[in-house]
Amino acid sequence: MLKSFLILILVLGLISCDSNRTFDEYYSVENNCWLINDVVEFQVEVEDTIFKNNIYINIRNNKEYDFSNLFLVASIEFPNGLKVIDTLEYEMTDKAGNYLGSGYTDIKENKLFYKENVRFQNKGLHILKVEQAMRKSSNIHGLDSLKGIADIGLRIETVTE
Repeated sequence: MLKSFLILILVLGLISCDSNRTFDEYYSVENNCWLINDVVEFQVEVEDTIFKNNIYINIRNNKEYDFSNLFLVASIEFPNGLKVIDTLEYEMTDKAGNYLGSGYTDIKENKLFYKENVRFQNKGLHILKVEQAMRKSSNIHGLDSLKGIADIGLRIETVTE
């Protein structure tokens, strides 16, 4: 009886910790190798134009990731046709070269802020795209692929004040 009660408390705790989530989706990268022309697209149907939201880009990387940072190009296309494009840089390791993020295995998950306190102005389909923008300075043509990226995700959470 006590064991069942503890399991119920644990499950309820896990559900309540995620109650602000309004969107959470991942794209798995084939062979953990994100190609330069592989644009990841998320289609988000927005119904709420009242509450503010935080938007995160989630990256799961493994030990094959060779860089201390990550450059991304992210865009949002709104239902009214307006499009916003951002170039983003994130740190992926600390100064000692240890991977940042959560996880106890070779896979680290990084929850990276993209937009903070966003209030969607229009209901309808919002298209969010993410692409890698990494370049090696020794290669004029840039990288063809980015090794060590396992998954790219998008998460939207309602801000509770």
